[in-house]
Amino acid sequence: MPGRIYDATWGRAFAAAYERILAASERAGLREQRRRLLSEATGRTLEVGAGTGLNHDLYPAAVTELVLTEPFGPMADRLRRKAAGLGRPVEVIEAAAERLPFPEASFDTVVCTLVLCTVDDPVRVLGEVDRVLRTGGRLLFLEHVRSEEPSLARWQDRLHGPWRFIGHGCNANRDTLATLEASPLEVEKIERGRMPKALPIVRPMLSGSARAR
Repeated sequence: MPGRIYDATWGRAFAAAYERILAASERAGLREQRRRLLSEATGRTLEVGAGTGLNHDLYPAAVTELVLTEPFGPMADRLRRKAAGLGRPVEVIEAAAERLPFPEASFDTVVCTLVLCTVDDPVRVLGEVDRVLRTGGRLLFLEHVRSEEPSLARWQDRLHGPWRFIGHGCNANRDTLATLEASPLEVEKIERGRMPKALPIVRPMLSGSARAR
């Protein structure tokens, strides 16, 4: 179908440009936010939706095994190339977050950064995260979210359609905190902030952790 061909073409272009798109935000503080979040990762760690690997070199020595999943082929290809030069064993698996190919209770830490905005079914993703975490294991998350300011939230709704196409499936108006609080996980820490050097509709951010019961 012509639409699907166009989407696939744009997807490949988006994957190629992804790190350049985020470069100003990363330099202005987003990378440091990632580093602080990932400093809490321990043990066998899974990153869901690892993209092109912007987190790959930020994991601490306390991470004993690192597994990265990414569902989109062009991004997964870039992720594999980057992981190969990391100097530590990393497993890269092409898999959707809604269908993680791992047994129950197999990870100590799961990481999601700028992922829950894009997945098809965030409720199912958090159910999968809960399934693969050991009891007491933690989800570490950093996500842009629906604004608490009504005027900005209305603009996030108005621009939802075009932004979702431009951002290759990104939803700027998801109430991710409500989704986390309704999940099987126990939210233990929340910090609100802003994505630096970003358009207003994707500026509100949420970071923190949730624990498997």
